[in-house]
Amino acid sequence: MDGDRLLPPEFDDLEPYAGRWALSTEAERWAERHRSSIEDMRGLYEAVFPRYEAAIAYCDRYPLRELPPDARNLLLLVFSFVMVSFPVEVWNQARIPDVGDATLDRVASPVL
Repeated sequence: MDGDRLLPPEFDDLEPYAGRWALSTEAERWAERHRSSIEDMRGLYEAVFPRYEAAIAYCDRYPLRELPPDARNLLLLVFSFVMVSFPVEVWNQARIPDVGDATLDRVASPVL
């Protein structure tokens, strides 16, 4: 893997999103989603949407606990794509409508 690259070469087009969105925990992804504008989320969504099936197929080449770092980052990027999909697809806005506040407090997370 190239020193500055976070993703496999086959996913060069998604590399600009990896530094910000390939986050290790759900709590980090949730926090980034809440810091982001709908435009930021839409940018990630529109970049990953046409590639997510290929990304999952790429990651499926490896056992989950043996993902190489670039494939793991790709999977984490897909997780962030899922996290922003509802605001983009359903609400078309960054904040949840008609709710005062939303939090996500996970006491345990799956381990990759």
